Amino acid sequence: MDRTPPPVTLTAARTLKPPEGSRAAEVFRDDSIWIRFTARPTSGPQTPHSRDEVYIVASGTARYRWDSGETMIGPGDMIFAAAHTPHGYDQFSDDFSVWVVFYGPEK
Repeated sequence: MDRTPPPVTLTAARTLKPPEGSRAAEVFRDDSIWIRFTARPTSGPQTPHSRDEVYIVASGTARYRWDSGETMIGPGDMIFAAAHTPHGYDQFSDDFSVWVVFYGPEK
């Protein structure tokens, strides 16, 4: 990437439309990083992804579950999900939203 994109506010992210069949809208994509935003992730276990992920809670609360535990999460919390690790959310508040950052190589 040879330029710095402008900041994306939470308000602007909420107006982004996900592609058909997806809950997450693309915010930024480059060779090594892909940033998405979702105002309401899929409830329950997700299909494990082939890249490492970081989630940052933008608003609301939910229960986050992964292969070895579960915890309640809220605004500002960061979650790391290693590639191929089962994980997911449930018990959302109505305003739950997350930034999703895929990075690094496929594993």
